[in-house]
Amino acid sequence: MSEVKISAATRTEFGKGAARRIRREDKVPGVLYGHGSDPLHLTLPGHDLLMALRTPNVLIALDIDGKTELAIPKSVQRDPLKGFLEHVDLLLVKRGERVNVDIYVQTEGELAPGAFLLEHVLNALPVEAEATHIPESVTVSIEGLSAGDSILAKDITLPKGTTLGVEEDTVVLQVLAAQAEEAPEGEETGGEEAAEA
Repeated sequence: MSEVKISAATRTEFGKGAARRIRREDKVPGVLYGHGSDPLHLTLPGHDLLMALRTPNVLIALDIDGKTELAIPKSVQRDPLKGFLEHVDLLLVKRGERVNVDIYVQTEGELAPGAFLLEHVLNALPVEAEATHIPESVTVSIEGLSAGDSILAKDITLPKGTTLGVEEDTVVLQVLAAQAEEAPEGEETGGEEAAEA
């Protein structure tokens, strides 16, 4: 897992007006919390943070007034229309500490021939991993699966040092038979009524 270094500054201004001023300067307001310490309000460089967040569960080394703190993103708020970062919550972590995160489930291979649909019951798999070794994703083979087949959490091979954060029998992926489209009931009834008239 890569570690991204970002310089952050503490902030003392709060509220919507202050947040807007921060965003106008291409910066993002954020909060760093965890380990029983008081929340630390920060201002982070917008572009650097946006690039870092492209990596799922990225480990961020924050340089705050000359002191380095490790953190992982816990909550990211984006503008629903323009997509820019509005606010970020960061969780303070220590090397060697285990944390609970969600990792993406990717698939490889092809389903068996036929009209089958793959349903992602869980798009992300809850796991526990060492803070500095969080996997970005897991890959699952769906080769040859057909209707009725499913992949449970216990069937997924996790990277070394990573453990499941859900019950082993939790369904992660399942294969369904594609349903043929039926004609709407109103159309059938309308035809019968026309014939009676």
